[in-house]
Amino acid sequence: MASPDTRTKFQVAKIYRGSQLIFGERAHLLEVLRSVRRARLPRTRKQAEMQQLRKLIAARTQELNGLSRGWDRKFKKARHAETSARELLRLATLLSPDDYLLARVLTEHAEAPPELLEHLSSHPYSAVRENIARHPRTPQPVLRRMAELATEPLWFLVACNPSCPPELRDELRARMRSGGASAGAGESMADPEVA
Repeated sequence: MASPDTRTKFQVAKIYRGSQLIFGERAHLLEVLRSVRRARLPRTRKQAEMQQLRKLIAARTQELNGLSRGWDRKFKKARHAETSARELLRLATLLSPDDYLLARVLTEHAEAPPELLEHLSSHPYSAVRENIARHPRTPQPVLRRMAELATEPLWFLVACNPSCPPELRDELRARMRSGGASAGAGESMADPEVA
């Protein structure tokens, strides 16, 4: 008889299925479909495989639309360079908490308004927060808050941000020269030893 710890050893943890994972799966399935179309296979096998791939692609599209109706349209709009700041802000207010990919794309957009960047500055996905720390439209109070975070080293990105206030940039650059001592490790940003 198997010991109880043997059964628990092989339990599978629940996998997080956010928009980034689903989008990646769908992109991969589309590539496989293109490959199968070009492959020299018996006609019936080729048709069966293509039909199965189309079903899998449709299932991923349905998953994305479950996060947000018309997900592909919103994603395309968020990636378009000429989308207005107002429209980007509207997309951000409708954002599902599990839609990490759209949040990342919105914070990468050159026209992302300061309100959007402030709204998403505490997003759970680190790539979103990193985009905000380096975005030139990020409001100065948000940059200050991010520079002081003890939980992650966003201060380096803030220091390189062209919108960083000069006095904060000087403090952060002094921190760089001193080897990156963390303000969250019990030191204050104005610690004379850092400067």
